Amino acid sequence: MNRIKTKNLRITAGFGGLDAHQLKAAREECQKQKIPLHKCIYSLGFMDEAAFLETAADAIGIEFKQSISPAVDTDIYKLISPRIASHYHIVPLSRDNQNLLLASSDPFCYSRQKEIELVLNNGYQVDFALTLTESIEKVIRKAYGLGAATVQQMTNGRNLEDKTADDHDLSKNETQKDASVIKLVNQILVDAITAKATDIHLEPYKNELKVKYRIDGMLHNAGIDSDIKYFKDGLCSRIKIMSGLDIAEKRLPQDGKTQVNIGGSKYDLRISILPTRHGEAINIRILPQSRLIMDLESLGMSKETVTTLKSLITNPHGIILVTGPTGSGKTTTLYTCMHMVKDTDRKIITIEDPIEYDMPGIVQMQAHPGIGFTFARALRSMLRHDPDIMLVGEIRDLETAQTAIRTSLTGHLVFSTLHTNDAASAITRLLDMGIEPFLAASSIDAILAQRLVRVICPFCKEQYQPEPQTLAAINAIETIETIENFFYGRGCAKCRFTGFHSRTVITELIVLSEKIRKMTIERNHSSSINTQARSEGMKSLFQSGIEKVKQGITTYQEVLRVTKGMATSE
Repeated sequence: MNRIKTKNLRITAGFGGLDAHQLKAAREECQKQKIPLHKCIYSLGFMDEAAFLETAADAIGIEFKQSISPAVDTDIYKLISPRIASHYHIVPLSRDNQNLLLASSDPFCYSRQKEIELVLNNGYQVDFALTLTESIEKVIRKAYGLGAATVQQMTNGRNLEDKTADDHDLSKNETQKDASVIKLVNQILVDAITAKATDIHLEPYKNELKVKYRIDGMLHNAGIDSDIKYFKDGLCSRIKIMSGLDIAEKRLPQDGKTQVNIGGSKYDLRISILPTRHGEAINIRILPQSRLIMDLESLGMSKETVTTLKSLITNPHGIILVTGPTGSGKTTTLYTCMHMVKDTDRKIITIEDPIEYDMPGIVQMQAHPGIGFTFARALRSMLRHDPDIMLVGEIRDLETAQTAIRTSLTGHLVFSTLHTNDAASAITRLLDMGIEPFLAASSIDAILAQRLVRVICPFCKEQYQPEPQTLAAINAIETIETIENFFYGRGCAKCRFTGFHSRTVITELIVLSEKIRKMTIERNHSSSINTQARSEGMKSLFQSGIEKVKQGITTYQEVLRVTKGMATSE
């Protein structure tokens, strides 16, 4: 590698196509915002980062790389600490004798060449290649882990395994450490929200603290510096303070909530603390206030299901149930239905545990079973407020079920949820609770069962030919029409190399016909009700999933994963 002595970049009119007026506007913005000139040029839209850096690299005679990958020589990262890499936004690419090649997104990197060499103090002379900011951030994350610079600042090079090292030193400044814990919690929250995670899990074990994100229903390791295990108590205390919990209580479970603002968007956080053998486990549920779906089509439902549901939610009375396991999108579906009817001349009251989204125009109540304010009691109280539509978060017991049914029979439309595997099982579940068959048959209008399946990443979507045994298994199911093309996600940075990006819903909808009402009164088994519903045109969860496979939205394997063998009952 040849040593480059001087590399000065001058940005003048004509540089990369910039005219004098654009350059003047960028410099004025630079002085106003106190940020580098090249970032002002990007933000004003005069040039994108790739075009600017390519032009700059050509002007000073160095290489421009559209993207970079982590170095094969992982020991090279030991030459630059996480704090230095984050501060200067550089990563090492290669080394040769006493020369070290660094990647930077700063076109004026050579102005800090001597400073960086002095800070590194490892005998290497540095040269640069330019690359995109996003690319550098990905390599820093991969090489050092999320929050590595903050963790390094907190450890400050001390041997934390030696528990007695600083026990006697009471003059240590804890303020800086506290600030770093706050910063680390903020970094985890921002990273999780950027990755579109729905939950953050902090799990303490004997010799480690695992941090995981639930993205599109699947758990992923967050990739955080392993030294975070030394600060699990500080992290827990910070999260408790944020959510108004008791930091001194470590023996009992606690639940709290808070709200954060990230990138101009507000997020509600639901925090749950559990005491475990090796410390307190934390779960943070992330609820974006702006992500509430406003129409059923956007959820991914078929046109036939949407048309039927739109008709059902205009009924003056009856019960509409949504079923499925935890995390299947039931609440989102119910909120969407509430949004569709809230602008009418009907009064809507909900009882939830917890209230996940704030909906203007709807009276929402929070259940508190600990003080006796249960779903059943709330339902009885609702009736004195002259509602037209009521939403009960979940039918959990006989009393709630009986109250909901009596409410629907007295001229109210009731929405609620049940935890059952399919739509037909909701009927037998209510009967098992103790509901009289004739009451269930006369009050229930429809039952919607649903699941969420992951959507193939559009950035790395490819067509493929399934293995012969897979094709044979598909062809053996008589209800499946021929699938001409199969797609999958190869895996890319956009989808964190999972091949999937976001989720969509698959559904089965039973509208109670006279025949099904009669079968309910006769206490027929759920399988018989299911068979009758399919003969009347109901598409099962599995069939709904296969439709999305045919459309290239998801994969056959993903449908099998969420329907769990339901294909065999087709």
